[in-house]
Amino acid sequence: MSDYLIKAIDKTKNLRLLTISAKNLVQEAQTRHNTWSAASAVLGRTLLAGELLAGAQLTDQEELTIRLLGNGPVGPTIVTAKSDLTVKGYVKNPHIALPAKEGGHIDVKKAVGQGWLEVTKDLGLKEPYTGQVPIVSGEIAEDIAYYLTKSEQIPSAVGLSVFVNPNNTIGEASGFMLQALPGASDSLITKTIERIDHLPALSTAFLAGMTPEELAESILGNDCKILTRENVTYKCDCSKEKYRQILATLKTSQIETMIKEDHGAELTCNFCGNKYQFTEKELRDIIQ
Repeated sequence: MSDYLIKAIDKTKNLRLLTISAKNLVQEAQTRHNTWSAASAVLGRTLLAGELLAGAQLTDQEELTIRLLGNGPVGPTIVTAKSDLTVKGYVKNPHIALPAKEGGHIDVKKAVGQGWLEVTKDLGLKEPYTGQVPIVSGEIAEDIAYYLTKSEQIPSAVGLSVFVNPNNTIGEASGFMLQALPGASDSLITKTIERIDHLPALSTAFLAGMTPEELAESILGNDCKILTRENVTYKCDCSKEKYRQILATLKTSQIETMIKEDHGAELTCNFCGNKYQFTEKELRDIIQ
């Protein structure tokens, strides 16, 4: 199955839903960062959350960054998603695997720990806007829902799932984000939440072949309307020129030390692992 996100609305036009399937996207991240099971689950869920938030909130050339700043063993997790539904991310400590919880599930809560969830939006204004809430769960989906409800006053329900195979490859990655629009009645919201509560586990459903469209119908009803279907991709926009610009912000003495002691410089992108080499001549050109 290809990776894509759909947007749907219920028949009353009072509930908005985004659903996503992104196994290949999360697999790309796992391969690039060589993440182990717990780190894969944390990074994968945060990547899915980034795509769902981007799909719901961004237009034109806007972007947002999620910072999951927990004190658990994976350390900080950073994800940036753009309005074109490209996303990139990394965890500080990729080689984290923890004992499974009862039922064999990855202990994402323990991997994340306690701390803060920050969402920064660059909407093309003078200054980006950052919303911050405490990590209330550590399972990430509940934390994103809490952020939307408390920081943006949008009542929301979020589900995120990443199934990691025994060999650390990704078996499935899926999720949804349900938002109540201003006209939604309490009874409509309650009925829809009951549907969500009776869903099978996302990992079980998507491993068995469920699609984002079928998930939308299971949550909103068979009479829901699918509005759009858009591809989602793991993509880093780093380049040697961007790193040259970063080097140009350093003090001349720092670059001179690189030339004298290291005879050049190598910079590695945290988001994708690409390495950029700068020769002595290239470093001298920067400080001239």
